Parts: sequence; C-alpha cells; structure tokens
Amino acid sequence: MTTLKQRVRAGERLHGGLLRLPSENLLEMAAVAGLDYAVIDCEHGPADLLSLQQHLQIADAHGLPVLVRVGEHEPALVLRVLDLGAQGVIVPHVDTPEQAREVVAAAHYPPLGERGFATYSRAGRFGTSSIGEHLAQAERSTMVVPMLETPQACDNAREILAVEGVDTVLVGPADLSVAMGRSGPSDPDVAARLAQVVEAAGGEPLMTIVGSTEQGAQAPPGMVLHNLTHILMQLLRSLKG
Repeated sequence: MTTLKQRVRAGERLHGGLLRLPSENLLEMAAVAGLDYAVIDCEHGPADLLSLQQHLQIADAHGLPVLVRVGEHEPALVLRVLDLGAQGVIVPHVDTPEQAREVVAAAHYPPLGERGFATYSRAGRFGTSSIGEHLAQAERSTMVVPMLETPQACDNAREILAVEGVDTVLVGPADLSVAMGRSGPSDPDVAARLAQVVEAAGGEPLMTIVGSTEQGAQAPPGMVLHNLTHILMQLLRSLKG
C-alpha cells in the first residue's frame, strides 16, 4: 500500500484536516469525506495517549493516515505516538538545521536516528512484524515535519529542508505573526516571510495550513492542511445569516 510519505514524494496535492482530541466523529467524517490525511494536535490540544490510540484505530479502519503534532522538545512523546501507529510527527518551533536533526533523530531508527526499537507496539503489529519488516515499514511511512514559526526559522528554511529525514515543513502563521509583532498572516511582512519559505522550497512540497477552501486553492504545492475548528466556526456563524 502506498504511504502518505510516498504520495508526498510523488508530488501529489493532498488535503488533510487538523483536529484536536477528542474528535472521534469528526475524524471519521474526515475519512468518509475522502480527505487524504488527518493531523491530531497534541500541542495545543490534550496529549492523552489512550484517546490518541482510539483515534488512530478509527483512522486505520478507514485507511486514513494520521500525523500527530507534538510539543516542543518532546522526544519521548514522538516515540510513543509513532509506536501507537501515527505515520509521522509535526514538531513546533524548529529554528535551525541542528534542531531539525534532533527531531529526525527522535523519529527515525538507526542509522538515521536514535528512536528506541520495539515490535510489540501497534506499529509493530503487536510483535508479529519481524525486525526487518518493521524497519522497512517505518522507513516507508515515517514523516518528519518541522514547524517554522520565527523569522530565524524562515531564514533557515532551505537548510532545514535539506536535512536528511525532513520530509517537508509547515509555517506556523499565528506564531510567526506574534514573533514578528504583527497582526496576522495577511500582514505584508508576514506574507513576505511565507513567500520566503516557498521560494526556499524551490518547488518541493510544503505543508500549508488554511482556514477556507479559497485559501486552500491558493496554497503552494504539497499538503494542504484545513483548520477544521476555524472552518466549522465560520460555518456555524454563517447559519444565523
């Protein structure tokens, strides 16, 4: 089966939904609607591993790949969410190539990284996968997506993207805006930073968070991540006319 990582590398334009725990029904609806992937936010949402496991089981039943956004400097959580069966991690506040390499080390097995190894997890099919099978599957599927959320990170975008094991990057527009003392992504200075990262990618796929279908249509090549909370709030507000 083709993994999310392989589809990204093949240059497909993929649409996903960002949600927080607990959102079992919303996750299932995203799968039934035909989204390509989901992102579960354990940075700004609860990092409840039991609930996360249940969400991953639902997603697997529908064939929906899931990435998990962990917190900053949380290698232990990176290990656990990958062992539970997530297909990758999104890691906030990565400003330098050195920090990106630390994230890769936490997410990948040797020789690329230093992730602790076990096959009795969900990811190892409860011990039924051999060491070789599990290593091969992890290599095919494990995605690492650093978040760029400061001007320094944007300046280092090209070098971060060049780190072996980094699959793409996601600009955090809200954090970037606050770091720059600006009002939001529509500010010209923030927009210029976003364009800087697109240029640094040189046509390679990026992950871009959007709050509407219009923004999604304008996103650069790669993974379009729809902020479901924002979109649903817009929809609910519109119901009053």
